Amino acid sequence: MNNTYVTWDCFHQYFGAQLVAAEDVYDGMVRNGLSDNCMVELDFSFISDEKFKLEKLSMFLKEHYPYSIEQVELQEDEWVLRGISNEIPITAENLLYWALDLYKRGYEFDSDLRDYGGAFDPKNQQKPTIDASMDDYYFDAGFACYEKGDLSGAMINWSLSIACQPDNPDSYYCRAIAKSEIYIWKSALRDYDQAIRLVPNFTDALVNRGSLKDDNGDFHGAIEDYNKALSFGNLALEAEQMIYFNRGNSKFNLGNKKGACEDWHKSYDMGYNLAKEKIEKHCR
Repeated sequence: MNNTYVTWDCFHQYFGAQLVAAEDVYDGMVRNGLSDNCMVELDFSFISDEKFKLEKLSMFLKEHYPYSIEQVELQEDEWVLRGISNEIPITAENLLYWALDLYKRGYEFDSDLRDYGGAFDPKNQQKPTIDASMDDYYFDAGFACYEKGDLSGAMINWSLSIACQPDNPDSYYCRAIAKSEIYIWKSALRDYDQAIRLVPNFTDALVNRGSLKDDNGDFHGAIEDYNKALSFGNLALEAEQMIYFNRGNSKFNLGNKKGACEDWHKSYDMGYNLAKEKIEKHCR
């Protein structure tokens, strides 16, 4: 969809405002007596300039999220879509994940996330069980959410898994992947850092962290991660192909065309066909 209502520039410009808005909503709930991990259903609304955009968003949310979605309505000169989430354990981070996930989903359908919040009884706050025995349950629930496309549900469940077992590197790794998809890259890097601290030879985490560093202009840091991953040896073919290809990209971004071409050729010789385009464009 070519966005005309919420353009990429608009989405990017107001991304920071979404962080502030989530913090404000959370602070307001705390002032009303909320304690962390209280289970709350959140009501929300999207607006757009055309009905069909919200109808497509509605269909997507119904398919991928356990939410109750209302009919699209015309309100003054804008179309409005309202819904209610499933019960979510509210913390500052969880609310942020949830809001940024929906903000991104809205953008994908040229729609804008607007008001959201949730009511709760401060004297009767239900909370999820947090103990080591629940680690696998929350991890698996997070994976199920992620496979379905519910990014915030995935991150929230992986956060619960981490609360149950802070030394589980897989939960940090998976949460980092989902964080990257909602553009909170610094937070994703911190999760990759923790996963690698727990398992120094966590090759997939090193490769993903390297790619994320490259995306954010830290080309030297990316190459360090790729080199470290290669140093462990015994890599799967697909992993080695990707590492050489990605390291070639980082070297090229640093102006090292010779080194980049050497890495792209290695990747291509191993069977990674996407490297052929780089070679033909830059290595003649």
